[in-house]
Amino acid sequence: MSECWLSIGDLARETGASVRSIRHYDGHGLLTSSRASNGYRVFPATEAIVQVRQIQRLIAAGFSLAEIRSFPDCMLLIEGAMSCPETSEIQRKRLASIERQIADLERRRVRLRQMLAEGAAPPLD
Repeated sequence: MSECWLSIGDLARETGASVRSIRHYDGHGLLTSSRASNGYRVFPATEAIVQVRQIQRLIAAGFSLAEIRSFPDCMLLIEGAMSCPETSEIQRKRLASIERQIADLERRRVRLRQMLAEGAAPPLD
């Protein structure tokens, strides 16, 4: 049985990603593409749909394309994969980073509320 291929536009429609995003992912080596006889990019349908959806999920969780590129197939080729042993540590580090950012934003919010309530800037922590 031969592989079904999708044009970049079809892949965009199937995944909800923009054509520009798909080109960007492909340019970073995150997708497998070939060139059709007309010179246009084509993508293996089943694999590419899963990969684009996974890339979108990982970006939404705060990972960079460089980090995603380092992830093994257990994260990129299985739709809905949440974690695998090879990625658990980087996911924990990303969570810790996000939690530090949230704590920093909370401190800033408290300080700004104090400034507004008192009409003056409180001393720095």
